[in-house]
Amino acid sequence: MKKETLLEIIFGTIGGLVFAIGMCMCLIPEWNMFQAGIVVSIVGFIILLCIIPIYRNHHPKKEHAPIQWGIVLTWIIGIVGALLMGFGMSRIMHGTPNQTDMIIGMICGVIGLLICVLNYPIYSYFNRNKE
Repeated sequence: MKKETLLEIIFGTIGGLVFAIGMCMCLIPEWNMFQAGIVVSIVGFIILLCIIPIYRNHHPKKEHAPIQWGIVLTWIIGIVGALLMGFGMSRIMHGTPNQTDMIIGMICGVIGLLICVLNYPIYSYFNRNKE
């Protein structure tokens, strides 16, 4: 393993952990550390930004291939499905949900899960039609 790759891994791990701890400090009200969490998150983000010059100096620039719109659509569908499933989970798990929250959460979660599961067949369909 090259020294540069190890530095990228170290900066990525430390920066990601510091950023995540800062976000927890901001978003967990029981901790009562919102302003300190913002500072810690910014420090973590700056550590993550330190990866960019290391990466650009030691990795050759690659030729850009033409855009594969099937992959772009697959990413968009996957993100929408994951967000919908997460919305459903948060409706069920936040506080003490009433019956309406449970029903809406389960419906959204199942629809989001189905979207994520059907993402691969959609990708296969686009690749088959491309040839």
